[in-house]
Parts: sequence; C-alpha cells; structure tokens
Amino acid sequence: MFVLVLNAGSSSLKFNLFDMTKEVSIAEGMAERIGLAEANLECTLAGDKRRDTLPLPTHREALEAILERLRAAVLHDTPIHAVGHRVVHGGPKYGDSVLVTEEVVADIEHFSLYAPLHNPANALGIRTAMEAFPDVPHVAVFDTAFHHDIPDFARIYGIPYELSQKYGIRRYGFHGTSHAFVAARTALLLCRPLRSLKIITCHIGNGTSICAVLNGKSMDTSMGMTPLQGVIMGTRCGTIDPSVVEMLMEYENLDYKAITDLLNKKSGLLGISGVSSDFREIEMAANQGNERARLARDLLTYNVRQFIGSYATVLDGVDAITFTAGIGTHSTFVRAKVCSKLTFLGVKLDPEANEHGKGERIISTSDSRVVVTVVPTNEELMIAREAVR
Repeated sequence: MFVLVLNAGSSSLKFNLFDMTKEVSIAEGMAERIGLAEANLECTLAGDKRRDTLPLPTHREALEAILERLRAAVLHDTPIHAVGHRVVHGGPKYGDSVLVTEEVVADIEHFSLYAPLHNPANALGIRTAMEAFPDVPHVAVFDTAFHHDIPDFARIYGIPYELSQKYGIRRYGFHGTSHAFVAARTALLLCRPLRSLKIITCHIGNGTSICAVLNGKSMDTSMGMTPLQGVIMGTRCGTIDPSVVEMLMEYENLDYKAITDLLNKKSGLLGISGVSSDFREIEMAANQGNERARLARDLLTYNVRQFIGSYATVLDGVDAITFTAGIGTHSTFVRAKVCSKLTFLGVKLDPEANEHGKGERIISTSDSRVVVTVVPTNEELMIAREAVR
C-alpha cells in the first residue's frame, strides 16, 4: 500500500512516498522556488539523489513533475492508495486527523487567521492534490491536534473570557505530530507503556517547542495560539512582553504586516546573533568568540531549561526527557548545556553517550533518576499512518 505525504508551503512542496506494508520511505524530496522563473526539484528515488532546475509556475506543475519522477522510478503502474497532508492549524474544531472534504478545506482556509504563514499554502496543496487524485482518499493531519484537549487552565489567556470564546483565542500548540511520535518511541526505548509515563519532549529545531506528556496525552506546550510563542527560535522571537510590540510599532513606524514580519522572520537566534538562523553557524561563531552568537546560544538553552523545569511541576515529576528535531538530535552542546542545570531532577547525562552514537538512544547514566533520550522525529511517517487509519 503506497501513501503519499505532502507538506505544501507558499513556494514549496515537500513529498514523501511510503510503502506502508513495511512502513518505509521509498522516495522523498521537495520542489522549491515555485512561481519563479527557475524552480528547483530535488528527489531521492530508490537511493538516487537528483536535483533539477525547471520552470514550475504553480503547485500543480510542481506536483505533476514530482509524480512524473515517482512513476518513472518507483511507482510504475502501481497506484497511490491515499494522500496525507500536513496542516499546521486545525483551529478549535479539529482534535484529530480527518478525511478531507470541501468543508474541511474551507475550514483550513478560514483558520488562516491563526496561521497566516502556513494554512493558505496547506489548503492550496490539498486542492492541487485532490485535482491530481480525485478518486483517492485525502487525509488532513493537524499539527495542533495532539494538544487539542490540554486542560482549560493551561490553554486560556488572561484576557476577558468573552473575547477568548468569541474569537477562539487560546493556546493551540504545534509540532503535535512530532511530540506524539517521539513520546511513543521513548516509551519503547524505556520498555514501559506510554500510558504510565511522564515525558517532556523537546522539539528543538528552526522552530522549537516543548511539551509535557502525561500518559500519552499533551498537558501543556510552549507554543501558543500561533507558533510565535514560547522558546526563542531560528527567526521567531518566542515569548515577549506584548508592550514591546506596541513600542516597536510606534518608535520604528511599523504597520501590522511589518511588525509581524519582524517578529516571525527577523528575530530569534538570527536577530540576536546577527550571524544566521542556522544554529550550526551560530555555534561555530560562538566558539570563535562572537559574543552575540554566544548570547543567542545561551538564551536558547536557558529557555529550554525554563520550560523543562516548569513542566516538571505540571507533570508532578518526570520519567524521561526526550530531545528531537534538527538541533535536539544533532547538537551535543545543547543537550549537555540543558541537562547541566537539571541535576535537581536527578538528571545525570552520560558524556560519552551524548557525544557519540546515532539514531534512537539513551544518553543518561544508568543511575539517573530521569532517563534522557535522543529520538529523531518522523512526522511524515506519522502522517502516513494517520492516512491509513
């Protein structure tokens, strides 16, 4: 059974083709710079990586080019049985994956109010794929779904209650597919049932969020109504005093679009370091004595520790802390720095295990009261599973 997973951005289209009889990816890649004169299409098919430059005026042409390569290299005459779509925001309505209908697509477009940088592109990708596969089931998998049932007191903001209810203003949380995946994998690593564990999952990448998982359910998460809240990120500011926004708009003469752009695309690690949004470049600059890069690096690890400490009280204890995503999986420095101030929880990191090894593994000592793990995330596989379900 073949399932195609799509993740549409405003000028990009990521894809992953799974053979779900074995739950293995057999092809993946991405079309970039869609709409420009020269777009890029990168595909890894049957182990062969290929990159082409070609005109892709719209997402339709991008999907057609992807399918042409898939059929030539791996699919041949085998049909695709289902298409799974990553959707960033499901609003207050969707607490689970859903079979796509016209009503669902309209809702996704409506919830662009909460995710203006993502949902419009997600909806466009779904419409494009439904035209290409009109007789195949399409399933929308929402980043927010895992956090849909967090307690009311954890998701409400301190504004007049009537306004929260009227406009759906609340904490929604993101990276839910990733947090659910790594929590389940952590339970397998510990050889314990997920329903009996208190886990703090740390998705640390260009976008970062922390999640308190109790018995397999999200109890709280660092991102809010939008992905802007919480830990400092690659280009996002994370949590700031709302008055800072008002002050910057007045002093810098910024309108709503300009301040939104500044907080989402020019802040975070990039804004503080002045070097890059790529943590590898920041880490290199910090090691060479760049003080702003060092400040950005230290703020990231400080923020992560803050949320871990907070969520230890939310869960009334911690069985495991799991690191995932680009930085969480690959940065030995970040893991060591974060864990160095968690000794009060009984965390003991094994330096050798932290520095070496790949894939899923335990990096704490055998006598650590809290098990620390590294689990590479696989959101695409989770989406494929949801499409099959």
